[in-house]
Amino acid sequence: MSTGKKLLIGAGGIVLAWALLPTWLILLVLIGVPVGAYLMLDDSQRRRLTGRSRRRSLDY
Repeated sequence: MSTGKKLLIGAGGIVLAWALLPTWLILLVLIGVPVGAYLMLDDSQRRRLTGRSRRRSLDY
């Protein structure tokens, strides 16, 4: 599946959820899913992710 189709499906899901669910629940999901995914990483994976973001910010 192409990237454009993935973005279109994701945007459609967000619009549908925004119409059907309360705003606080949508915000909770938008914040909770990335935080939960970060907390499930091993220590070495977190270090690698943190190092990558630091190196990227130093390149500019």
